[in-house]
Amino acid sequence: MSHITLIRHGQANSTAKDELSYDKLSDLGHRQAGWLGHYLRDTAHHHSRLYTGTLRRHIETAEGMDTGMEPIRDPRLNELEYFNLATLLSEQHGIDHPAEQSQFTHHLPTVFTYWRDGKLEGAPETWAAFHARVDDAMNEIAAGNGPALVVTSGGLISMTMAQTLQLDIAAMARMALAIMHTSMHRLFPIGGHLSPVLFNAVPHLETPDRRLAQTHI
Repeated sequence: MSHITLIRHGQANSTAKDELSYDKLSDLGHRQAGWLGHYLRDTAHHHSRLYTGTLRRHIETAEGMDTGMEPIRDPRLNELEYFNLATLLSEQHGIDHPAEQSQFTHHLPTVFTYWRDGKLEGAPETWAAFHARVDDAMNEIAAGNGPALVVTSGGLISMTMAQTLQLDIAAMARMALAIMHTSMHRLFPIGGHLSPVLFNAVPHLETPDRRLAQTHI
């Protein structure tokens, strides 16, 4: 069983209101990816495999990291469709999109709860399907040979952590909101199970001139 380092993609289009518009890195997102790649090379981090989702922001982040590894693209590593779920919540239950960033702390667990309980008719996938594909992907990657880098999204990382720590929806949502762009999260095999040993690490963004690049949105 091999350890896995999950990486959230670089900052995407933070002004977007839909899935397609969001799915591209901002100028800062490209720089974040490059800084992370330099950090991994400078510190001689060893990974023998690279996985990404199939979303543009995943691919651009992996390319910017310049690991020298040929990526394995796996749609199971794609993000949940938050914008589409939030639109369904608004249309079907009158709970509108947040107007301010601070409102996301209440909105995200509400979206997750309605989605899990099957109260969003026409959702792009069920909560159970998302849960299953994340679990399947992590188990398959862990069963491979050698440490793996996985470039993905915050919602998927928070689901992975929720599965390994048996977190409820409120805790999973708080974790999702905390995850920074190009942050690293490591799962290590302990006693036959994957256990978190690193969360939200951004050593490549810790210098004074880069602290403003520690972004969430």
